[in-house]
Amino acid sequence: MTDHRPASRGRPESREVVELTHLKDAHPELEAAATLQIELLQLQRRVQGRVPLPTVHLDAEEIQRHVRDGRPILRFEHLPLNWSDFRFMLRETAATLLRHDAIEDEEVRRVDTLARDGNALEPVVQRWFAAISAPSATSAPAASADAETAGLDHVFTLAMRPFLVRCAEATQSRLDLSSWSWGYCPVCGGEPEFAAITPAADRLLVCGRCTARWKFDPMTCPYCGNNDRTRITSFASRDGMYRIAACDVCTRYLKAHDGRRASRPLMLPVDTVATLPLDAAAMQKGYKA
Repeated sequence: MTDHRPASRGRPESREVVELTHLKDAHPELEAAATLQIELLQLQRRVQGRVPLPTVHLDAEEIQRHVRDGRPILRFEHLPLNWSDFRFMLRETAATLLRHDAIEDEEVRRVDTLARDGNALEPVVQRWFAAISAPSATSAPAASADAETAGLDHVFTLAMRPFLVRCAEATQSRLDLSSWSWGYCPVCGGEPEFAAITPAADRLLVCGRCTARWKFDPMTCPYCGNNDRTRITSFASRDGMYRIAACDVCTRYLKAHDGRRASRPLMLPVDTVATLPLDAAAMQKGYKA
């Protein structure tokens, strides 16, 4: 039986949690979002440590075919899913979001119904995974294919994160995906949620599902493929640590952590919260995430 008891009090906090705590102190207006992020991180950590390695066996030729054809490496059958752990993550993620008013009661009830029916859950998750993988470069983001998961994509993404992050860590450490040139993730097919600008001015996209990173042209929109520089609008935070690249074709934007100006590397859980004021500024200009 899987043990879901809280981690020992003596266990040191991760650097991300420490940084989020500092962020709360420095920016009281971000306290609610930072507190929610800390709870989600701690929940993920409780499960991720026991997730086994994925079973992905591809030779160099197969990998290059995937890269050439724009097919992500990871398939659903590769995921090292323990269904007891996943049901726990699904329920606890929804409960955490509810405590912070980030989800409605009705949505939590739908999650509980799905989690209770063990036989029905697996095909629902499989269809959800397939529906939002590798979105077309010329269309809007794929929506959930199931009525059961409609409106719950955020909950499922967070609940799957311990398993997908483990897969990304293992896959990127063993496979050469450096020639991947698509705007979606080479590992799981997810869309980029953030970007990291390196000191050499390269842009690495960061997957919003598995957190894998891959190099992508800094002046091309990863969502629609627009590479007309006159139709890419850029602006930065006051300290220059963060930037936004907004596409005037599809009207979507992507935030970036600028390693040329920052004192630390990108920490996705921290920087997504720290840049909430930039989200507001981009939306005020008519762009969407």
